[in-house]
Amino acid sequence: MRRTTAAALSLAATTALALTASGCDTVTETAGTIASSATAAVASAAEQKMNEVKDGVNATGDVSAGPTSTDGDRTVAEITATNPKDANADYTVMVTFRDADGNFLDSVVLSIDGVAPGKSKTGTARSNRTLSGDPEAEIAQALRH
Repeated sequence: MRRTTAAALSLAATTALALTASGCDTVTETAGTIASSATAAVASAAEQKMNEVKDGVNATGDVSAGPTSTDGDRTVAEITATNPKDANADYTVMVTFRDADGNFLDSVVLSIDGVAPGKSKTGTARSNRTLSGDPEAEIAQALRH
């Protein structure tokens, strides 16, 4: 663990030194690259969480996203799952937040458990970070299990 920490600190120090020496344009480009990498990591983590669901069936048509709003510094959207089956069902839902141009901003996974047959139940998708502009929520994937 100490080797990993030392290596990470060394890399951070080297990067900071390189950025300081190379000027403002490089700092801006590097900041954009870091933000892009972090966004990709969030999307990957959400996808991995969806892959952990066993015996789930595609239920994207059973789930809808409401309009977004803010709660503190986070973007939230009410997600509704409607169970068309004749037995209780649990839903695992990946919600993607996008800007007005359709660019990916964030992705979260939420569970809506115990939806009764023929009934609807809601949950709240909450962004992992502060999102700027007026993001929209969309259902990227939904599994009924």
